[in-house]
Formats: sequence, C-alpha cells, structure tokens
Amino acid sequence: MATIVGVVFKKGGKVHYYDPDRLSLRVGDEVMVPTPKGPEFAVVVVPPREIPDPRCSGQLQKVIRRATDRDRQQKERNEFRRDRAWRKCQELIAKHQLPMKLVDMDYAFDGSSITFYFTAEGRVDFRALVRDLASTLKTRIELRQIGVRDEAKMIGGLGPCGRPLCCVTFLNQFHPISIRMAKEQHLPLNPAKISGICGRLMCCLHYEQEAYRRFLRWVPAVGEEVETERGPARVVAHDVLHERVTLELEGGEKFSVPASYFGPPPQDVEPEEEVEDEVVEDTDEELAPD
Repeated sequence: MATIVGVVFKKGGKVHYYDPDRLSLRVGDEVMVPTPKGPEFAVVVVPPREIPDPRCSGQLQKVIRRATDRDRQQKERNEFRRDRAWRKCQELIAKHQLPMKLVDMDYAFDGSSITFYFTAEGRVDFRALVRDLASTLKTRIELRQIGVRDEAKMIGGLGPCGRPLCCVTFLNQFHPISIRMAKEQHLPLNPAKISGICGRLMCCLHYEQEAYRRFLRWVPAVGEEVETERGPARVVAHDVLHERVTLELEGGEKFSVPASYFGPPPQDVEPEEEVEDEVVEDTDEELAPD
C-alpha cells in the first residue's frame, strides 16, 4: 500500500499527488512541495489516503514541509509582484498591438520565472513582447496560448444550471464532446441550451453518455416496429433513467415495458471515438437533426 495526498497550486487547478512523508495533513493545510520550477506553495485538497498500487510510492515526490509564516509572507509578496507584472503585460500587449487576450499567469514562488496564458484567434508573433517583458520584469518569461475551455476554467463562473462551472470545481481534464451526444440523449438541439459559457458544448454531456449508449444498444430505436404479446407495435419513446420503453399499438393505445423485455443488457459498450470539440454558434436557431 502507498499513501498519497492531493494538493493544488491555485483554486480550481489540477490536483497533483505527493507522498505526505509521514506528515499528518488535513484538507486546507498549506504545504511546500517540489516542482520542476522549484519549491511551490500549495493547499491540500485530498487528505492522505492509501492506494493499493505500491509502485506509486517510488514515483511520487515527497511533500517538503508544512508552510511557515515566512512562506506565507513570500506568497503575499509574490501576489503584489504578480499584479505589477499583469499590468505591465497588458500595457505591452497594447503597445505592440497584438491580437491576444491575457487570461492568467503563474508566478514562480522564488520569482525565477513568470508564465503568461493568453487566447487568440490564430498564431501570434510575441517575440518582441517577451523581450520587453524580460527586460522590464528582470526574470524568465514564458507565454502559452490556451483554448477557450481552459480560459473558462481559469476565470470561473456559473453554468446554465446555476452552479459553479464543473471545470473549476472538480474536472481535472476535458473530454471531447460532440453533437451526437446531445442527439443520443434526446436533448433539444438548440445551441443556447447545450453550450457552456466557453462557447463549446457542455462538458456534462459526457457524464451519462455511456449509460445512453448502453441503453440504445439494448432496446429498439424510436420509430422501429416490434412484435409484442398484444400485437405489432411501434417504439414512440425511451425513458433511459428508468430503463423503460413506450410502445404504441396499431389502434393508438400506448403502454410501456421495461428494457429487459427486449433481452439482457449488453455487457460491453464500445468506447466513444475520439473527436475534436465542436464549437457551437451563439444562436437560438435549432440545429439540423442529422
């Protein structure tokens, strides 16, 4: 058994796992951990727990120590320097008239480097910007172009459901989302209803997709003719959550049957093909069903 602890470097950021090195840590504790850029200030979000794979223990780096008052003071100084670097970067972007939007930045704990994250429609030649930033801020500068979903994760906000964005609260990685998922889940193909604030299809379409695909392989499709004990009938509706199918007899009478009426459930469902994320235009027009 190996013991691990999960930490984040910023709110809503990716969870990184370390060996707690016998420290008794709780959620919310502040610690110093090793990174490729040097020691960094982090907050515990996953308390120490044991995992069955002993190989992880040799691969994980150890937590350096609990954060001290001196570490917290350094973090506060970095926040002040961060604000200055942010304003200077905005000024220089305007000066060079670059078609880019500054989204976020990472300031190394020891001040040895600054990473700026931005979005842009296409490729941007920011070499002159990097030179000016390095000359002004006297540290190593790195610029990274990110996508709109990463931008939403960094900035945060509320989704159409009224809750904080999933990518901010718990999603550590993005899955490709396609229009076919919305079709298979019988959702209204209205971009205004199935797209997130990032302009892409909502990440939550992925959550129940496997259950829908399993159900659709299990029962006849809507519109299909089937033979029943009461005579020929047509499938008119699916109830995936309750695993039931609504049938309509030739005389117009409707009744429902459990999905098991059509046989045992499929044991294996083929994995979803990897597709590129689809951009949804901001419009109230319904998308074509096919």
